[in-house]
This record gives sequence, structure tokens and C-alpha cells, in this order.
Amino acid sequence: MALIDLPLLMKDAARGKRSAVTCALKCASQCAFGPCNHSDNPTFRDIASSALSRRAVLGGGTGALAIALGGTQGALAAPGNGKGNGNGNGNGGKSGALAPNGSKLRFEAIAPVEYTADDFTVAEGFDWHPIIRWGDPLFDDAPDFDWNAQSAEAQRLQFGYNNDYTEIQEIPGTNGKRAVMFVNHEYTNENIMFPPETDADDAIEIGMAAHGLTVVELERKNKNFPYSYVRGAALNRRIHLDDEFQLTGPAAGSDLLKTVDDPEGRTVLGTLGNCAGGLTPWGTLLSGEENFHGYFRSAATSEAEQRYGFADRATARGWESKHERFDATTEGYENEINRFGYIVEVDPFDPTSTPRKHTSLGRFKHEGANVIVAENGKVVAYSGDDERFDYLYKFVSRDTYVEGDRAHNMTLLENGDLFVAKFTGNSPASEIDGSGELPEDGAFDGSGEWLPLVLDGESAVPGFTLEEVLVHTRLAADAVGPTKMDRCEDVEPSLHSRRVYVACTNNSNRGVGDYAAADEVNPRTENRDGHIVEIDEQGDQTSTAFAWNLLLVAGDPAQGDQTYFSGFPVEQVSPISCPDNLAFDSVGNLWISTDGAPSGIGYNDGLFRVTLGGEARGRVEQFLSVPRDGETCGPIIRDEDRTAFVSVQHPGEDGEWGAQLSYFPDYDGQGPKPTVVQVLPQRG
Repeated sequence: MALIDLPLLMKDAARGKRSAVTCALKCASQCAFGPCNHSDNPTFRDIASSALSRRAVLGGGTGALAIALGGTQGALAAPGNGKGNGNGNGNGGKSGALAPNGSKLRFEAIAPVEYTADDFTVAEGFDWHPIIRWGDPLFDDAPDFDWNAQSAEAQRLQFGYNNDYTEIQEIPGTNGKRAVMFVNHEYTNENIMFPPETDADDAIEIGMAAHGLTVVELERKNKNFPYSYVRGAALNRRIHLDDEFQLTGPAAGSDLLKTVDDPEGRTVLGTLGNCAGGLTPWGTLLSGEENFHGYFRSAATSEAEQRYGFADRATARGWESKHERFDATTEGYENEINRFGYIVEVDPFDPTSTPRKHTSLGRFKHEGANVIVAENGKVVAYSGDDERFDYLYKFVSRDTYVEGDRAHNMTLLENGDLFVAKFTGNSPASEIDGSGELPEDGAFDGSGEWLPLVLDGESAVPGFTLEEVLVHTRLAADAVGPTKMDRCEDVEPSLHSRRVYVACTNNSNRGVGDYAAADEVNPRTENRDGHIVEIDEQGDQTSTAFAWNLLLVAGDPAQGDQTYFSGFPVEQVSPISCPDNLAFDSVGNLWISTDGAPSGIGYNDGLFRVTLGGEARGRVEQFLSVPRDGETCGPIIRDEDRTAFVSVQHPGEDGEWGAQLSYFPDYDGQGPKPTVVQVLPQRG
């Protein structure tokens, strides 16, 4: 008997993105119950007449967002037809296709890999190396992992499950030989983690211990060798569900955040659903609490509870059966659900520091948050609410960044203004028919505005107090009329161009029945494959006006999908589906990791490079592919060293104990282990 018995509704819940098992365990099959957003915010069809009058703001026609990045752009090769697996005779990224913008990371794009393949496939001339995997011991007193002798005590000392966002920073003074790595552990799949005879209560405790965050030191001989993790290193740390987190910002201490265990409303135990994140300019890490609703049972009688997807039913993992705080129907714990859904900040260089949850950035299903210092010195953080028909947000700090003053800079996310995005297209609504076909002006583009939710430290939403805006952020945003998006996941500002890139993963309900119709920024009905939005803030990052265009509309042209790659020939791109996490290399090229391609275009998920400027703008090249059922997470690109890192999450998700579908990364016949992987040129 399975440790987690997924009801039939959950097993059949996937709607064109992930496997049903992933849906059930990652987001509590929210898609099966319909979107949480039932607001009547206008779509482009309602505001098309005003859109045309704004062409002057953008310069009109296809010139809404001119892109001109320097570097080498021409004479690029078409994607390779081979399935490079790192075992070929290439010479370590020094040959192959000419890399855009002069990047040292040269490769010939691999062919897409069929979704049943349990292989980690990389471009010719490269090898892949596991850095750390689920269960690896972090401390000197941690036991080695044993599939058949797991315990909560052991798991607390070992690397957690389902690694997602990953960041690596070199440790000063080590000549690049030592680094510290930060990793999110988003969720667990107990049915492939444990033998079926595992006691159900033990499975709960081990599963809880496998959540949270990890900080771990790495070492390498030099940049030509892969990193390995250092057991027992001074900075190694596991952050668990019983560790204290400090609430910051105006909502800290609010009656909305008080519980019987925390009558002050200022201290939360643990973090949940940690998905993507970001590195701050002062060297701390941000982690987004995403699908926290699936861990709580709630009465779900209030509008706020319903807007976040809470329900009065048993959760998949049943934590509420052992721990009262996960049952919000219990007296004294009604507000526990309000204490999750924030951006968490962690100092990886101080193992004794208390992580913080910043209420100023709002409460919703944060994919993550990424920071840039504006021209006026204020810090701007962008964040997407990862649910169908939810919104894009940005935070602008009250105070300004001070170079070298780390203590001051670590307070910048505690106070500031919060905005939500409204997009307007510059094409007539009649030209956006849901097919994904370009309008007559040759581009999906337009203007936008940031609508204030918090302005000058006060609520900007009539009928909402400041605390209500920051705790019930979705409801506050509904009230001001932003644009419903196709699942904003990672939102990354480029430090090269200062443009902002938004990964809209997909939305199978777009234009279906009474759901919001296709519009210019979400141009496809039943959007299976997703798209990338490119934003140019007008003036500076703190501006309330912006221009936008779609960089790409994803899919597989060879399968007849209606796609768009900024005008680059579709026969010369790698097929791509369900963009999720974004990153940039040292010369400003965009990299995209995917989550959902198997149920989209039928290939395993992977990591792709996208050229952003010149005649090759929009060219997509696949660098690697992860094993079956796996998601590509946390990309880190160090192209100056011709190396890249990804976190492989939930490989073999659809298997079960005794019938595993993946044996990555060890291929030892036991089962899959989520793993952080480094890819670098072959030696010799």
C-alpha cells in the first residue's frame, strides 16, 4: 500500500503540464479545482480601444522595444542532429557553434530527448558530474544514506529532497577553490522515497525533515575540475520546519499573523514550498514560498482562504494528523496559514543567523524574487505569483543601497512600496484570436503600468489596511485590476540590459469556457507551452510605466505548433516548452530551464540558451536534457569557465517503490535521487 494514497481526482488532475503525481504533491492538484482568481479584472478585449491611443508612448508599430546588445551575433550554426551525451570527442566547448556575444561556452545544440529516456544528456564535448544528492550526509555525525534504514534524525543531517533553486558563491580568499551553495527543497514524494512497509508516522517525520533549505560548502582542485561538497564544513547548515524565522515589515505583529504558539505574531517555525529564489547584491539568498496551501487543512470559509486555494479536506501527506499547526480548523491555529507565502532571506555566510520572512513583498505563491539596484539607489525586487490567471509584482525599497554596508543593505527588503502589473497591447483585439498568430504589426508588444498596492508606506487599495494588503495580497491586487497572466514563474532582471524577463510557463485554461480570453501578452488559447515576456522599464527600475514585448512563444515548430522566436527562423531553433527558471551568463545571454515539456512537446525537460540581440535574436539552443519525469531547476551559468549547473528535481516521479522509472544519478537499481549537477568540458 502506498504511503501517500492519492485520490482518483488527484491522479487524473494534470492539465497539460506536469504528471498527475507531481500536480498532487507539488501544488495539491490546484488545477483540478479551478483557478483561485475569480475576479472580473479587464482583459485586453475590454481595453483594446485605449491600447491604440498609446502607440505614441512606444514609438508605434514594431519598434516598441528595440534590442541592441553588442557582441558577435552572425554566422550561427543550426541545431545539431546528434544526441550529445558528453561521451563524444568534442574539445570542451572550445569548438562548435559560434557562441553569441563572444561567450566562451560554445556548443552544438543537442536534439530533443524522448520523455521515456532516463538519461542526463549534454552537448558533445561535455561531461556531467553529481555534486550532491538527496540523502548525502552534510555533517561529521550524519549517517550515510540507506534506502532501507531512513529516519527523521538522519534526514535532518542529510541533504534534503527535491532540490530546486540553487546558487553558488565563491568564498573570498580561496582563489576560486571553495564556494558556498544554497539550495531550496520544495516538496517530497514519499511513494518513491520509502519502502511501502515504512510506518506512516515515520514517513511524515522523515518527509518533514526532507523539506526546508540547505547551505553547504563546495571545493574543487581548480576551475577545470568539478566541485564536490565538503562534509562537516563550517558553513554547512540545514534549515528545518521547526527552526525559527523572523517576520519583518509592516505586517509583522499583526493580529492576522498571531497564533497560540506565537501571540506576538513575529516568529514563524519553518518554510514551505520553496521554489525559486535570487541572489541579492549584498550576498544573501532569497527563497520563494510557493504552494504552501497544500500543507494545511483549513475551514476555507473566508474569501481570503479560498483565494489562496485552501480547502477543508485531508492533505496528501497528512501532517495535520500529527501536528496541530497544520490544521487551521483547530482553535488558536487559524492564522498559521497566513504565516507562509512570503519571500525568505537567508545569510549563507552566517550559520547562526535567523532567516527572515519579508512581509513587505506581499503574500502569494511566490515563485521567487530577484533584485536589481535602480539608478536612484533603491532596490527593486520582481516576483511572479505562480498560478493560472495570477499576477506579476514588483517591490521598491524605501531606503537606498549603500555599497559595502552589508548590515544596512540587509534591511532594504523590510520596508517599501509594492506594485502589480497591468499590460496593454498595441494591436486591435480582433487581431489576437488565441491561435498565437502574430498581429499585423509583426510583434506581440505594448505598454504597461505598475499599479500601486502600497505607496509611501501606506495602503493604496481602498478598503484594505496596510496589513491586509501584505497578508491578503491577492485580494488587494484583484481590487486594482491588474492583468491575469499565464503563470508567472521566474522573473529575472538582466544586469547587462536592465530589461526584465518573465517566464510564463503555461495556462491550459486560457480562453476556455468562462475563463479569461487570450490577449496580446498571453496570446494563445489553451496555452500548453508558455512564453517569455520582455519588459523595458521607462526611465528607471522604479518607474511606474514600462514597454513590453514577447521574446518567444514556445513550442515545437516541427510538430506544427504556432510559435514565435522574435523573427528568428523557426526551423533553426531547438523546440522548447514550459519555460520555468531563467538565468544570464557573463555576457548577457538568457538561459531557460523548463518544467513540463514531456506533457507539452513530448521531450524531456532541459536547459536552453537564447540569444537576445542582433540578427540572431530569438535563437534557442538546447544545451542539456534531464532524465525522465525530471524538472530542470536552479540554472547557474559560468560561461567564462565553460561550465553550468542545474538541479534535477523529481526524476522518476511517476514510479513507485519496486517499480521505479528512474535510477538517476547513480543508476544502481535502487531508485531516483534529486541531485545538483555540474556540467563542464571533458578533460583529456
